[in-house]
Amino acid sequence: MYEPIRTKSVHTMAAAPEIPHRSREEELDIRLAGQLTALLTVTDELHALARRQDARPAGDPGAGPALDTAALDAAALADAADRIAEQVARLSGGHHPLRAEPSDAGSPSRAAALQQRARTLAGNALAVATSRGDAAVIALTAERMEAHTGPVRDLASA
Repeated sequence: MYEPIRTKSVHTMAAAPEIPHRSREEELDIRLAGQLTALLTVTDELHALARRQDARPAGDPGAGPALDTAALDAAALADAADRIAEQVARLSGGHHPLRAEPSDAGSPSRAAALQQRARTLAGNALAVATSRGDAAVIALTAERMEAHTGPVRDLASA
């Protein structure tokens, strides 16, 4: 009594050609490279702040508040940034990350916020590296978390 439908319904999914899917490891590599690139950016900002503080004379009244030099060692930050960049390149198939020039508008008072941001990013990267099982990045991010420790504001009491 009813004639069969001869055309395809608009509601059926079209057979997708072979869509390339990434493996779990490839997805983790991409995610870890992104986390490390963000950490690299913050590390470069902290390095620029430390260099500016080192370049100012000690008695300069316009120097603003002094930075904690133990927390912001310019040479250690430069070394850490280079090691982070090497890991990003390894995870990205040899493509080195683009490194933006740190902003000059940063004030020394931003150092604490940047330290907290770096610690958070290192923690995120540590979580991804742990699930990926990458010992080199686990060691690097744990070291960066340790380097960026400081008085962490308790959000529960804020």
